[in-house]
Amino acid sequence: MSLFQFKEFSIAQDRCAQKIGTDGVLLGSWTQPYQKPKTILDIGTGTGVISLMLAQRFTGATAEALEIDVDAYEQATENFENSPYGDRLFCFHAGFQEFYEEVEERYDLIVSNPPFYDASNVKNDSQIEDKRQQARFDDALSFEELVYGVYQLLETNGTFACIIPKEREKRFLEITTHFQLQLVRTTYVKGTENSKVKRCLMEFRFRESATNNNSVNEVQNLTIEKSRHDYTDDYVELTKDFYINM
Repeated sequence: MSLFQFKEFSIAQDRCAQKIGTDGVLLGSWTQPYQKPKTILDIGTGTGVISLMLAQRFTGATAEALEIDVDAYEQATENFENSPYGDRLFCFHAGFQEFYEEVEERYDLIVSNPPFYDASNVKNDSQIEDKRQQARFDDALSFEELVYGVYQLLETNGTFACIIPKEREKRFLEITTHFQLQLVRTTYVKGTENSKVKRCLMEFRFRESATNNNSVNEVQNLTIEKSRHDYTDDYVELTKDFYINM
């Protein structure tokens, strides 16, 4: 079994439909919560990479991760147990909907690399690789359900961070606004200088908390590569604590 090796931990991903990708690493290294978190919730953890990155960054925090796919859940659990932070990481085999209906705890930081595609747009099941795409489909967890659950579980002064496709930014902001979440930080991500923006890294806080602390939306741009495998200084600075060769 091959392992993806980071500076302080390694990850097995052979049983996960969604492999380690740039999106998860970006979110794990980019988010800067308003207050140093003691409790973290990672929705749809996959391999567990975001939880592991946050455990490395916030040494006093406990992270709980949710994963609905049984193979990914078992692998994330093993990755947690084999890491230096195993005593602070816990994975639950559960969907977010059932979790937020049953749990009364609130979290200082909630993160999610949520499903990207709307399953209703897929005309034929044979057009997709079922296992891989299931992790990316809104019928598993819609944006509305995601944000409603965050509304239920986020601490008053807590932070919610996520990464979504640029083309769905407007709709996502309509939903977060409805649930009293105010955008306080945005980074638009593109692969190279001449390519289009593909992703939005977004950080939210409850409107009352953000207003009381005079928070405004801080907008930045991030380009990942100058050319193939030649990374920009900004991307290297962001990820250098994790990638071995950065």
